[in-house]
Amino acid sequence: MKSNLISKTDTANVLKEIALQWKVELPKIKNLKIYELDDNSQILMGDGMTALKIGSNYLPFLTDTQTLEKFPSVTVDMGAVKFMCNGANVMRPGIRSFSEFEKDQIVCIVEESQRKFLAVGRALVSSKELETMTKGMAIENLHYISDAYWETKKSLKD
Repeated sequence: MKSNLISKTDTANVLKEIALQWKVELPKIKNLKIYELDDNSQILMGDGMTALKIGSNYLPFLTDTQTLEKFPSVTVDMGAVKFMCNGANVMRPGIRSFSEFEKDQIVCIVEESQRKFLAVGRALVSSKELETMTKGMAIENLHYISDAYWETKKSLKD
């Protein structure tokens, strides 16, 4: 796996792109280290932030609790946890509560008993639509605990 420390200018450009996609305030970071996982994915690490890039999409990394807390969230019941940790998408019946979000926005999936982050996904419907739904897929699971990215990150030095 290749890793590069990118320049301040490149770091600023990447952070600007991430902030636009996430619509979230990011910490000031001087340099990002980028780990090339394959042709389509990277882990980006900087002082106070870890992100995952899959294709052209940036996702907050599940170990980066401070960043995850800035995103809207969906709380799932304990019956959904096993499925979420195997990469399943979030179905409406498993959702206990949720904050406000728009369709296509990045949303964090939280389990109800310990309030731990399980996954990061993309909303397939808005929170307004979710209120009236009784079944169907609500969130596409993009990054979850124990996925290949999670396992790779455990071997990296901060």
